[in-house]
Amino acid sequence: MNFLSVADLTPDALAEVLRLAAEVKAAPERYSNALAGRSIGLFFAKQSLRTWVSCDVAAIQLGAHPLSIRDDTAGLGTRETPADVARVLDRYLDLLALRVHRHEDLVEIAAHADMPIVNLLSDREHPCQALADLQTVAEHRPLAEATITFVGDGNNVCHSLILGAVMAGARMRLVGPPGYEPDPAVVALAREHGEVTLFEDPYEAVAGSDVVYTDVWASMGQEAEAELRRRHFEPYRVTLELFERANPDAIFMHCLPAHRGEEVVDEVIDHPRSVVFDQAENRLHSFKALLLHLL
Repeated sequence: MNFLSVADLTPDALAEVLRLAAEVKAAPERYSNALAGRSIGLFFAKQSLRTWVSCDVAAIQLGAHPLSIRDDTAGLGTRETPADVARVLDRYLDLLALRVHRHEDLVEIAAHADMPIVNLLSDREHPCQALADLQTVAEHRPLAEATITFVGDGNNVCHSLILGAVMAGARMRLVGPPGYEPDPAVVALAREHGEVTLFEDPYEAVAGSDVVYTDVWASMGQEAEAELRRRHFEPYRVTLELFERANPDAIFMHCLPAHRGEEVVDEVIDHPRSVVFDQAENRLHSFKALLLHLL
């Protein structure tokens, strides 16, 4: 099977991956040779720190061989079509994970490969991030009891979190400036699994939340819009005052990298209840669990 979207998993399969992620984190030595002899391709058309390092280390710690492939070498869609890249790499690898600009490229590659294809980030979703996010929330409270509020841009990170959260039984709240809402099709799909509520007022949205989550206002490729977006998103900055509207034991989350002083202030991202670096660590454990599930 492929993992282009969180929705490629059933709720039961998602629960199993999260259970396995917790187990792998608690006892990594039990899985040190689980994927011995397997070759994992890691394709990067965009900059990466957490994704590249966590995936590389995850493969090695499972006994597999990771191979990093840079797009300036492969030339996806320029030097070769996505279909031909898929047909070639399918002869060498057991699994191919890609961080790309266009989600359509992932779909085309998956259509021409027999091995599992994993979305490490596209313009539509960031499903591996959502796995780490849900693992992190579950370390603090049962997912079925959690209310998660995403403050900011309805982007790829938001899309995957919406889907994963409701599939895991959590309640999802979304708030951001008009015109930057998540894709209505993603919201509609998520509502088939659970509760998704859109708000206009960030203080109303955050009140009573167990998790407050935000992301950058301008993602990679949106640099030309940065100043316009800054004006639109200014009222949605996660300040200490906003964070304190959440429940007293609420946690703060951010997928990183953060633009400190823009979408979140230092007092929140460095708060004792900020778990952003636990999230980053869990990219390692959740990717191990996904590899084990797929292979």
